[in-house]
Amino acid sequence: MGKYNIDDILDRLGVDAETSVPRRRQPAQQEQEEAAPSHTIDKAEQAFSPLPSMPAHQKRPGADRDDPAARARSADIAEPLVGNAINEIYTPDGEGDGEDHLALGEVLVSRGAITREQLTSAQQVLKQSPNQTLQQILIEQGADEVEIQRAVAELARVPFERIDLEKGLEGGFDGRLLQRLGVEYCKEHLVIPLRTEGKRVVIGATRPDDVFRIDEIKRMLGVPAIKLVLVAAFDVRGALEIVGESEEESEDLSDILADVDESDVEVAKEGSEDINLEAKAGESPVIRYVNYIIQTAIKEGASDIHIEPGEKKLKVRFRIDGQLFEMMNPPLSMSAAITSRLKIMANLDISERRVPQDGRIKCTVQGRKLDLRVSTLPTPFGEKTVMRILDTKSINVRLEDLGFSDETLELWRAQIKAPHGIVLVTGPTGSGKTTTLYSSLRQLDKNKLNVSTVEDPVEYSLDGITQTQVHDKIGMTFPVALRALLRQDPDVIMIGEIRDHQTALIAVQAALTGHLVLSTLHTNDAPSSITRLVNIGLEPFLLGAAVNGVLAQRLVRRLCQHCKKQGAASDEMREYLEMQGIDASNIWEAEGCDKCRNTGYAGRVGIYELLVVDDGLRDVIARNPNVAEFRRMCLERGMVSLRDDGMQKVAAGLTSVQEVLRVTKEAA
Repeated sequence: MGKYNIDDILDRLGVDAETSVPRRRQPAQQEQEEAAPSHTIDKAEQAFSPLPSMPAHQKRPGADRDDPAARARSADIAEPLVGNAINEIYTPDGEGDGEDHLALGEVLVSRGAITREQLTSAQQVLKQSPNQTLQQILIEQGADEVEIQRAVAELARVPFERIDLEKGLEGGFDGRLLQRLGVEYCKEHLVIPLRTEGKRVVIGATRPDDVFRIDEIKRMLGVPAIKLVLVAAFDVRGALEIVGESEEESEDLSDILADVDESDVEVAKEGSEDINLEAKAGESPVIRYVNYIIQTAIKEGASDIHIEPGEKKLKVRFRIDGQLFEMMNPPLSMSAAITSRLKIMANLDISERRVPQDGRIKCTVQGRKLDLRVSTLPTPFGEKTVMRILDTKSINVRLEDLGFSDETLELWRAQIKAPHGIVLVTGPTGSGKTTTLYSSLRQLDKNKLNVSTVEDPVEYSLDGITQTQVHDKIGMTFPVALRALLRQDPDVIMIGEIRDHQTALIAVQAALTGHLVLSTLHTNDAPSSITRLVNIGLEPFLLGAAVNGVLAQRLVRRLCQHCKKQGAASDEMREYLEMQGIDASNIWEAEGCDKCRNTGYAGRVGIYELLVVDDGLRDVIARNPNVAEFRRMCLERGMVSLRDDGMQKVAAGLTSVQEVLRVTKEAA
């Protein structure tokens, strides 16, 4: 086998012996190389082992440490064996200064961004945290994120930029492209479109090596090219917060909240804020929006506020005059924050979202003291919150203003001034029973009488009256509280509701021993209350001796005084009205205008059915009659039914025939 010059072999392969980089040889260059041949591989000391330790194309682990030829090659080969065509596919913006060959930690130490101790500590943490990177650990330990990201960018040969948050959407970043990507997507992956340069979109990212994410963004935006720049993560979050505020506080919402201040609703007591969700609920926009909801409800005269999260929108509804109206639709993203804010105000556990919770908010709105009974309920789309507004203004109503006719009012005054006996107020939930009882208690002489109540819960505070709260969980039930009150020398006892046999029995015993007992029941009319108490288990003869009177009531909506109009009754309705003694040509109907939300009604008035138990009815009750027979006998003795009282309100122009028929359908 003849001898060959190794330089000739390398030249034929197109490899420069000094740089080991393939090159295209020019004729003149070839002549110079032949005149001065040189090569370095075989000049290394102990370049070749005497015998190969392994067959060709095989390698054992760590062979490079034992092979002198490998050391020589690694020392002399400065660039990879890649042709110029491949090497020029990607050219980074700018040239490195040599520090890109150093580890990130060493670069940061050399620049003074971190200390050697910080680096050692972070490296120890990194060994125990394989899912984290060195820069993440350093940032968590308090290192300057900007300097770290700047060093990462230089090592990756990627430009580094700061986002101008002061300019915001006016030049800091591209809001139009951000909408196409979506705020949630950018938050999740910490990316943000900054601007457009020609046909390229400049994307700010916190990682320089996530090429798949860049391809995904390119497809989502539908652009031909993307330029990547490295940014700080807190710059991205700050920019997205600006966008979030601009989305949540739309132009209209900003105008609405302009006159709402954080101190407009003064909460008497708040829980301590110690978790992130509470911090979010304590942000100014959330506080102002919750205050706006409460203020608007008070202004509109609502009795309840419903905050209902759905799959696609968040609804806020007010119950006004007994009807629910959808009043506003805040952004769905505010649902959790609004609920958390209300829980903080009600001193509830905001970390528990799986079970219902009940609480109470004491606050002052526009100088008025309010109590809000808060109830939360888990739903598939979040927690639904309902607040019952307990406004002292709503119970500071005189009996004369409730809607009693003159005759019924005189009879009712006589009932609540009786020295002993049971007086019941009955009707469905929301029919005004509590307002009637509280207004009645105010008619009593509290200086001469010992007036006590047992309620669940105590909705309003009454001056000069002893009010007791029921707590079933600790055994403080209605019977227990009543027995305790009977040892307090009471004159008048008000029971929130008679629910069971034991409570009813104690109430009857108290009435028979010289106490006046006021209470409520849930029945459709007055005569059926007697039957209900018998069904609970009371003896009819005890009821006949103890019960003085029963007041059934409903609330009907008043006709709006600004838009009501005279209506024409149908032949059937005309005949019915004439039977009631009402002039059919002088009835009014609802029209609807801006002042009544186009419903035709504004405010409510009560209609009443008062059953006064005289000696004749006591004997009838003792015989335990059926409901139909007892009701007929009561009407024959002059009791005015709910519908008849409602028709009197129709004749007075206070309400419409349709409204009376709606609320008295079950009681008829």
